[in-house]
Amino acid sequence: MGGQMKRREFITLLGGMAFVPLAARAQQSTQVRRIGALMNIAENDPEAHVWAAAFEQGLEKQGWKPGDNLQIEYRWANSESLYRRFAQELIRLNPDVILAVSGSSASALQEAASTVPVVFIATSDPVARRLISSMERPGGNFTGYVEFESNIGSKWVELLKQIAPNVTRVAVVQDPMRSTWRNVLTDIQEAAPSFNIEVSPVDARDGVELERLLTKFAGSPNGGLIVTPNLFSAISRERIVTLAARHKLPAVYFSRHFVTDGGLISYAPDRIDQYHRAAGYIDRILKGEKPADMPVQTPTKFEIVANLRTAQMIGLTMPAQVVAAADHVIR
Repeated sequence: MGGQMKRREFITLLGGMAFVPLAARAQQSTQVRRIGALMNIAENDPEAHVWAAAFEQGLEKQGWKPGDNLQIEYRWANSESLYRRFAQELIRLNPDVILAVSGSSASALQEAASTVPVVFIATSDPVARRLISSMERPGGNFTGYVEFESNIGSKWVELLKQIAPNVTRVAVVQDPMRSTWRNVLTDIQEAAPSFNIEVSPVDARDGVELERLLTKFAGSPNGGLIVTPNLFSAISRERIVTLAARHKLPAVYFSRHFVTDGGLISYAPDRIDQYHRAAGYIDRILKGEKPADMPVQTPTKFEIVANLRTAQMIGLTMPAQVVAAADHVIR
């Protein structure tokens, strides 16, 4: 009798373990990981949703589902002060890894002196920014994907001449304080003579001054425009697109956002692809790999976005071969 009681007690105990404790253990095993995302765009920008969706799609392909086994803390910044403020906020949350969109985001996170792993995209020359020791062996807590290589400048010059053969002068909107982009300006200046183009750098730090300089530049014929990546240009894209249209300047931009806002044409790495690839690096870090050992990579997929409505408005006929080569055409 005593043995039967002990057996029943054991079975009851076993059944209880199967029903309650195992369920509790299953719940504990589904650990929710937390990542931060310091974005370089305002939350109400139309592109913000597109970028966040691309990032989350990339994570889901790796098995990470926001709201299930992953929590994402977004911070949306479009000024240096916001980068610094939000970088500190994200680090205080103690995430497992942070996505940094743009060199300014990455630099702000570095200034916060954190050891949290960071995967950056849309970042220029991370060695010059002292984010990493080398492209092959980053050596610290940063890794990711550079936005452009320095020879992108010559490709912008070539595209401008292709869409507007009469152009012999080009204003290059740049930020002289960003030393990491001097190589791109140098590339533009070195490529220009072979296309019979004279380069005029235009400093991009003040909207009123930019308008004055571009208006003066457009006073002479056969002018064109190249807009290089910098924070001022990014947050002033509506003004720049409006000025280019007003003065009928054929313009090549570093980002598709300018073209969707009415600019003429852009040639740039596919940002959606960069978000997907960044998600792959974040997955590897969440699974235990160290950024120090993960090589920084260069873009592999580029896109041309052309706006035929804008071409018609400024009296330009977009060459058929350019339209055929474009990844996206706004008609």
